[in-house]
Amino acid sequence: MRTAILWFRRDLRLADNPALLAAIAGCERVIPLYIHAPEAAAARREGSAGRWWLHHSLAALDRTLRERGSALVIRNGDSLATLRDIAAETGAPTLLYNRCYEPAAEARDERIEQMLRQNGLQIESHSALLLNEPRQRLKADGTPYRVFTPYWNAVRRHGFDAPPGPAPAALPPLPAGVRGLALDQLGLAPRVRWDQGLAAQWTPGEAGARARLERFIEGSLIAYLADRDRPDREGTSRLSPHLHFGEISPQRVVAAIEQAAASRRDEGSGRNAEGYIRQLVWRDFAHQLLHHFPHTEDRPLDARFERFPWAHDYAENLIAWQFGDTGIPIVDAGMRELWHSGWMHNRVRMIAASFLTKNLLIPWQEGARWFADTLVDADLANNTLGWQWVAGCGADAAPYFRIFNPVSQGERFDPHGDYVRRWVPELAALPARWLHQPWNAPQPPADYPPPLVDLRATRRRALDAYAAIKR
Repeated sequence: MRTAILWFRRDLRLADNPALLAAIAGCERVIPLYIHAPEAAAARREGSAGRWWLHHSLAALDRTLRERGSALVIRNGDSLATLRDIAAETGAPTLLYNRCYEPAAEARDERIEQMLRQNGLQIESHSALLLNEPRQRLKADGTPYRVFTPYWNAVRRHGFDAPPGPAPAALPPLPAGVRGLALDQLGLAPRVRWDQGLAAQWTPGEAGARARLERFIEGSLIAYLADRDRPDREGTSRLSPHLHFGEISPQRVVAAIEQAAASRRDEGSGRNAEGYIRQLVWRDFAHQLLHHFPHTEDRPLDARFERFPWAHDYAENLIAWQFGDTGIPIVDAGMRELWHSGWMHNRVRMIAASFLTKNLLIPWQEGARWFADTLVDADLANNTLGWQWVAGCGADAAPYFRIFNPVSQGERFDPHGDYVRRWVPELAALPARWLHQPWNAPQPPADYPPPLVDLRATRRRALDAYAAIKR
């Protein structure tokens, strides 16, 4: 009786799971396996918020497996050694998994494949995380795109593959004697309960991902292009953490979005659908860049920025930024939202990142590390691309001019101040006229700090620094 090991990683779902479908099509017994691997050099660990999400996502996956007659086997240890142990215990001749694309994870998987093939195992890997794998959409000369719009055009010409299929109704039981750890033994859930804000806003797992998609289609999709930059409105899908952990496939999201737009049969629905799908392709673009330029995890894509004159002795300013105490309302609102909920609106992410890198001149790597620890959707590729895009050192056509003014941005995208009032209650009583620049109010609130820096002077300083390295 042929047995397969199904190695779960960034694909914590049963529907649209190519490796799972291949396993049950070709084998009589399947061992769903999750390895909590300590080899941090080979696979970047989740931050605190990500570990919370992972705990609940694994619990949800185990429940859905048990509903179908199987269960999730959890092991803790080196990935290669653990896979060898499972194969030896069960006599399984086959390993199936869906590919990961972070450079260190790719190197780890290549080494594991090579070693296990030498041990006689058959290895199958599949694509389940992205719409387009990093090697798929290259320029005519075989080199990777470094500007998004040409990449988007190439992807749009090709179209999108259909999702591979629904979740199987039943699964074969685990082979006798296969044991794993209890989920709590991994230590992913916080011992001190700081996660109430996350639990109030999120439902990790495949069912939560489907519900979030349905809510978006029935509600915010119809005005996506108009509302996506408004943090005071529910204008985005908030699917990013579900996509990060593979609880829903991007193909499934595209299919559902396109079907909804087609059923409404109006030009606006088509534009909104395309605008949202474009953001999913931006996610692919981020993975393509990290794959082809792996040094960008912590170094700039634009080598000129190796000489950028970042600030020194910035510890106090960094802490003020991290905990939303900068005296800049839209920045503080975003950082407090992040700390409370593990998420921040994308427009506010850009404003907060611009303030850190350009007004405070703090290296973008510091911001990327903080986001990696506090975001529930802290995808390495997206996080890296986003920070380098704002800092001006990444895949960017015009970084020199992109310095976000947090006052005008706040007034434009949070015009009534609802977002700031929610997260910065010290300012709740201020009229909207002063809400994004309380230091100019006739009576500034006594319990809210003045700005860390002068926005106009630090903007000029940043432009001078950019001009120097541009020369």
